[in-house]
Amino acid sequence: MSNLERPPVMRVREALLASGLEDTVMELSDSARTAEDAAKALDCALGAIVKSLVFCIENRFVMALVAGDHLCHEENLPKALNLDGVVRRPQASEVKGITGFTIGGVAPIGLLHPLPMAIDSSFKRFDTVYAAAGHPHCIFSISFSDLVRVTDAIVSYNLATPMTGVETYKPPYKRSKTFSGN
Repeated sequence: MSNLERPPVMRVREALLASGLEDTVMELSDSARTAEDAAKALDCALGAIVKSLVFCIENRFVMALVAGDHLCHEENLPKALNLDGVVRRPQASEVKGITGFTIGGVAPIGLLHPLPMAIDSSFKRFDTVYAAAGHPHCIFSISFSDLVRVTDAIVSYNLATPMTGVETYKPPYKRSKTFSGN
């Protein structure tokens, strides 16, 4: 059986189609278990990789969608999601039970149970971002605006900050004729 036919991956593919999007799920020959692995396998900027991080605020599971070249500030999650309580990282078994995905393949769509989500605003730098699709060898591509729409995520400007020692991707700057000085 191809990884594309596994039930968790099929849930992601069906969620894309149900949202009116194309099925962009692809199987990689290399693992995309980490953001670094995915960026290397896709030959793309690390920041274009969506890290789907599950947390628990008091007794409520939530998800943070963070750029691969950024660090999540867990302490900002309750405010971003308009929740109160202490943030903790759940056990791997809890993540699988609430999302239906194993760590390394947690997708932001096709979840077993809907979760409140916050998304890192830094994804706006990219035309296309890449997220896990239910298996460590499967990812899907999507625009930032479509990802916000299909996840119903709250865009947050203080959810994450760039990692130190990692060169962040900056889109090419196009100079306007108005300000060219000519």
